[in-house]
Amino acid sequence: MNIPKTLSVVFSFRNEEDVLSLLIQRTRSSLKLLVNTGVLSAYELIFVNDHSSDNSLSILLKHAEGHNDLRIINMSRTFGVSPCVMAGFSYARSDMIAYMDADLQDPPELLPKLIKVMQEKKADVVHTVRDARKGESPLKLWITSLGYWILNKISNINLPKETGDFKLLSRRAVNHVLRLREHRPFMRGLICWIGFNQEFITYTRDPRQAGKTKFSIFGRDVISNFLNSALISFSSAPLRIAYLFGLIAILVDFLLVLHVCYEKFSGKAIPGWTAIMIAILFLNGIQLFCIGIMGLYIHSTYEQTKQRPSYIIESIFGFSQNLPEDNLPSTNELLNGKIV
Repeated sequence: MNIPKTLSVVFSFRNEEDVLSLLIQRTRSSLKLLVNTGVLSAYELIFVNDHSSDNSLSILLKHAEGHNDLRIINMSRTFGVSPCVMAGFSYARSDMIAYMDADLQDPPELLPKLIKVMQEKKADVVHTVRDARKGESPLKLWITSLGYWILNKISNINLPKETGDFKLLSRRAVNHVLRLREHRPFMRGLICWIGFNQEFITYTRDPRQAGKTKFSIFGRDVISNFLNSALISFSSAPLRIAYLFGLIAILVDFLLVLHVCYEKFSGKAIPGWTAIMIAILFLNGIQLFCIGIMGLYIHSTYEQTKQRPSYIIESIFGFSQNLPEDNLPSTNELLNGKIV
């Protein structure tokens, strides 16, 4: 006999005032149907506000009036998507936890199907796989495909292609993810890394409903996430590449030395500056490349050893007591000026 379960949906967002009302309306409509049919006993919507500067918070508070299903976590500054998702996970108390973007490219109407697959397949993770991505340029699609190919070739996990940040996890899976205290968590990789039974469903991703994307393909956040989180978190291949380039540099330098010796003992004039410049430029290029790769790992280790928290929460709204940081002020207290 299937006992109705509870569901938490975590939304990480920043400056999404144009889509929040429609997002809440569509998500509530889908989940209320599951409650009415006995699939769920209750649900909650956890919005993690990554220090928005628009009217997003006011819109959320307005939609919370007269309802007991909306929770808000306000960050003290902008920390990024993955830390916000981890914060939402730490505050979620349901049997199942879904997380997704708030731009409505991922349809909340897909949540019932995710729950059905999890229950029928007894899965701990259900991924969504995008079979098409509307409204995105061919260049972005090609670069994204290349990124997945690189990660799967050099990493020690199997990262399914086109699986984004729209997943459903069991309570057990979320508990294990929360135990991973990485400073720059790569959520897609971590969720694959924990193992358990993981299932997949396909869907067509819609274009952004309104507003502008916060993650352009050549943006600093995207490149930093790929290099500092995805690439070095699950692979030592960049270090092996640096080692290989070092060996190539030694071989080329050895050949240059043989050439210089031959020129000297054969009595021919040695074009000194040419040989020196070739050697210096080649070796310096290899050295800088290798130092840069090792620097990524050293910086990641340095950040981890400082043991700073991945995020700091400014205030919360809609949660009960006995939560991870129950001494936090409420959102209403901050808005009313009671907290300085």
